[in-house]
Amino acid sequence: MAPKPKRLLEQLSHPGPHEVLRGDLALVGLPGVVFTPTSGLNLPAVVFGHGWLQSPDRYLGLLRHLASWGIVAAAPATQRGPVPSHRLFAADLHSTLDIVTGVRLGPAGISVDPAALGLAGHSIGGGAAVLAAAEQDARIKAVATIAAAQTVPPATEAARAIDAPGLHLVADEDLVTPAPSNAEAIARAWRGPVQLRTIAKSSHLGVTEGRHWSQLLLHGKPHRPTQRLVRALFTAFFLTHLTGSNSYRPLLDADLKQASIAVDSSQDPVPT
Repeated sequence: MAPKPKRLLEQLSHPGPHEVLRGDLALVGLPGVVFTPTSGLNLPAVVFGHGWLQSPDRYLGLLRHLASWGIVAAAPATQRGPVPSHRLFAADLHSTLDIVTGVRLGPAGISVDPAALGLAGHSIGGGAAVLAAAEQDARIKAVATIAAAQTVPPATEAARAIDAPGLHLVADEDLVTPAPSNAEAIARAWRGPVQLRTIAKSSHLGVTEGRHWSQLLLHGKPHRPTQRLVRALFTAFFLTHLTGSNSYRPLLDADLKQASIAVDSSQDPVPT
């Protein structure tokens, strides 16, 4: 009998069975961080794009969490100024994918499966992940965002070219990237299977960790329940689509009270 979604949510909101190592992407040519399990070959990997004015340091718990469940998680620390280039940020996400697949990681020589790659991001990092996924890179098997922002060029147009499964999470109190013109519009344009969920009692910065000066400019603040939900749903989503496991699919199929489903075409692609 398959585990109930509530039990899976509780399980995946806690760290996984793997001990985790942290590395510096700058050692191989790009500023940023990478988290890996202590050992493993042909592991799945996810590259994460930070939000506007944010640093990868505000998502270390999320990255470490993914690594504890056996997923290499990396985040470039580029395009952090007030007027970032979304196109260049998308290129940096691609470059990070090339790095984690092209070199052995950590003292144990961890390797990444080049056919099991995902993209993720928050705010403009989510929009940049959509732009990067639209480049018809067959390696990218899944894309997940939280409070995704529109980009230049538009992420909504890029979404029409993406066949990979998408998971988009929005905060119900987000005043920075309101869902109708941002993540919801992206989800409704998505070519492949897609799901949009609304996280209750959350704001634009709910997924971020720690304190940062940008909280003086942006509405919202870190929110522990949001962080736990994002960690659990991202982990279930990427383990399902990058490893082929169906163990956590019941959680993805469930309409959770804390993260209700607003759009779901996970069985049938969205018409273009």
